[in-house]
Amino acid sequence: MAIRTVGVIGAGQMGNGITHVFALAGYDIWLNDLSADRLSEALDLIGQNLERQVRREIISSEDRDAAMARIRTSDKLETLAEVDLVIESAVENEEIKKKIFADLCPLLRPETILTTNTSSISITRLASSTDRPERFMGLHFMNPVPLMQLVELIRGIATDEPTFSALREVVDRLGKTSATSEDFPAFIVNRILLPMINEAVYTLYEGVGTVEAIDTAMRLGANHPMGPLQLADFIGLDTCLAIMNVLHEGLADTKYRPCPLMVKYVEAGWLGRKTGRGFYDYRNGDPVPTR
Repeated sequence: MAIRTVGVIGAGQMGNGITHVFALAGYDIWLNDLSADRLSEALDLIGQNLERQVRREIISSEDRDAAMARIRTSDKLETLAEVDLVIESAVENEEIKKKIFADLCPLLRPETILTTNTSSISITRLASSTDRPERFMGLHFMNPVPLMQLVELIRGIATDEPTFSALREVVDRLGKTSATSEDFPAFIVNRILLPMINEAVYTLYEGVGTVEAIDTAMRLGANHPMGPLQLADFIGLDTCLAIMNVLHEGLADTKYRPCPLMVKYVEAGWLGRKTGRGFYDYRNGDPVPTR
């Protein structure tokens, strides 16, 4: 089927980035969220990010205006009834995602493709909670979506070939590169990345190095563009912990046990950049290590 209209559920950091790239690629978008304030903030941020691309001469002002004109917002799932593709990008919580699908599926046309931007949860298990497991897939974008080139494509056990082919063509049209992953906990990128971040937190927890020393060592010693603790703050420590829990529970291996220090930071509400404090304190301008 030809995909022309897309519904994005969740207007947070990932949802607004996904909306940005789809609108720029010529798709008509419905951006959906329970919060009208979050929708307004997302639309403002998309506009700012598109304007930044204009200033950098990545896109033209005409491209920016056309993309913004393709985006509509709504706090009601009913507005997604006629879209060709839905991308769920809500919080990384399996029960919340299943509730969204339960409410959404009766509203959709039978041929509509349903996807999730989950970074770790079983695609097969999520698909089984819908009325269309053969037309369900994982479509995992990297953060920040407008800048990152990779999209992971993850089939569930029931995903059919036309659905896979259609989504691979979508990724191509977005100008991004797809990597196909089997449906194992955390897929490819986070299966490798999050244990590294977790080990960096253990290195801090055990007193091997300070926040600054660990991040400096990995930036200069491994040529990483961002230190692992700085990256954890960017991702969100709650998201990091959720993925580590999925790995630990799904693979039953103690090497994936979340570091107690990460758990403590999440319990304190120190989730990284989005809350102003994590492994760094961002509240007064320049980030200052918290340990």
